[in-house]
Amino acid sequence: MKGKDLLGLRGLPKAEIVEILDTADRFRKVSERRIKKVPTLRGRTVVTLFMENSTRTRLSFDLAAKRLSADTLSFSASSSATKKGETLMDTARNIDAMKPDAIIIRHSAGGSAHMLAAAFPWAVINAGDGINEHPSQALLDMLTMRDHLGSLEGKTVAIVGDVFHSRVARSNIFGLTTMGAKVLVAGPGTMCPPSMAHLGVEVRHTIDDVVEEADVVMMLRIQRERLRPGMMSSVNEYSHFYGLDMDRLRRASPSTLVMHPGPINRGVEMSPEVADGEQSVILEQVTNGVAVRMALLYLLVGGESAGGKSDEA
Repeated sequence: MKGKDLLGLRGLPKAEIVEILDTADRFRKVSERRIKKVPTLRGRTVVTLFMENSTRTRLSFDLAAKRLSADTLSFSASSSATKKGETLMDTARNIDAMKPDAIIIRHSAGGSAHMLAAAFPWAVINAGDGINEHPSQALLDMLTMRDHLGSLEGKTVAIVGDVFHSRVARSNIFGLTTMGAKVLVAGPGTMCPPSMAHLGVEVRHTIDDVVEEADVVMMLRIQRERLRPGMMSSVNEYSHFYGLDMDRLRRASPSTLVMHPGPINRGVEMSPEVADGEQSVILEQVTNGVAVRMALLYLLVGGESAGGKSDEA
C-alpha cells in the first residue's frame, strides 16, 4: 500500500485492494497453526480507540495485532477521559506521547479518522466513522466473496436494508464497483433513497427486486440508534417487505451467498433458518476479519514477512 493510513475504500486503486486481499489470504494460514502467532510486528505498538460500542471489530483488530506479536493498548468510550470532557484531539495527543505505531479508531463523527491521519505521523485505520465508511469490514466481505466466486468482476451483489445509514454499505459499494462488480441496493425509501444511485449502484424497491439475480445477498442491520423518528413504521412491516426468509431465498440460485456484517437481528433482517443455513457465510466473514486486519497492520505498520517464518516463531 502506498499511503500510511486506511481511511476508506473510496478512490483506493484496484491494485491496492487486491494486494490487501492477497496478503490476507496468506495470513489466514497463521490462524490454522497450533501456535497462532508470528513475530511480524514484535516491538510495535497498536492502539485501539473505540468511541462507539463494538464487539466483532474491536476483538478482531485486537486479536490480529496480538497474532502479529504487537503490543496493544485499548481505549473505549466508557474508560476514556472524553467522559470527563476531553476532546478527541486531546486524547490523541496523549496517545501520541506514548509513541504508538498505529491507531485503530471507531467514532460516531464522520471524518474523525481523517482528522487524526492529517495530524499525526502514525498509521491510522478507520474502524468506522459515523455513516461514512468501514473499510476493513468491506475488505473482509470481499475476501469472503472472492473465496466462493473467484473474481468479483461481473458478479452481482445485492445490498438490502438501511443502506443510507450504513458505513459498511458505502465501503462495500466503493470497493465492489472498483473490483468490477455490479451492485444493487434495496430498502425503504427513507433508508435507501433514489439519490444513492450517484454512488454507481442500481436502486431497487424491495428485496424481491434483487434476490433472483444476485450472486451475493448482503443483509444490513437495522441501526435503531441512527434512525430518526418516522424512518421505519414498524419492525414487523420492515421484516415483511425486506426480510430474507427461506421462501425468498429459494428464488435465488442455490449458489447465492448470504452475508451480514453483524450483529444480526434474527427475525428482522433474516430468519434464523437463513442465518444458519447452507448458503450463509456469516461466520466465514468473522474468520476472514482477523486475516484482513492482520494484513492491514502488516502492510501499514511493516514487518518481516507476511505469514511469518515458522509455526514456532
